[in-house]
Amino acid sequence: MTEPAHGNSIVVGVDGSEASMAALRWASGQAGALGADVVAVHAWEPAGRSMAPYAAVSARPTLADERVQAAELLAATVREVFGPQVDGAVRAVLVEGPPARVLVQQARGALLLALGRRAHGQYGQPPIGAVGRACLRNAAVPVVAVPATERAATPLAAVAAPPLARSGAA
Repeated sequence: MTEPAHGNSIVVGVDGSEASMAALRWASGQAGALGADVVAVHAWEPAGRSMAPYAAVSARPTLADERVQAAELLAATVREVFGPQVDGAVRAVLVEGPPARVLVQQARGALLLALGRRAHGQYGQPPIGAVGRACLRNAAVPVVAVPATERAATPLAAVAAPPLARSGAA
């Protein structure tokens, strides 16, 4: 497993969805305002656990194939948001494990954890999924749920860093 983010970074959960891309865009703007780095984290789990034990061996992807597929999803998402030239202030991290646990661990010591959420609940489901709810319950840092925006919508603005306190001020 990779080491968790350091204190001057924003961890973003990435799953390839429009909501996670919105969170990545928001985190990038926020990181620029705070002078922080962005850590795009994609957690993946082997599909073999979810397959029936009687499934044909040829139907089961290898662990290496699944890892490559997960890495490609992470790279494609980062490219979609930042273009072909990714800034050095953005780091992509691929970790095997349950998404909520991985994100909470990776965010330990960071400024905050940013997650995407659907703009509105669909089919009676809440706008934030099970992973987001688990992160909200268990993260030791603030968690921001960024709504998936429609392409024509106005993007969320970055919050400016507070001015430094003047020494000797009452």
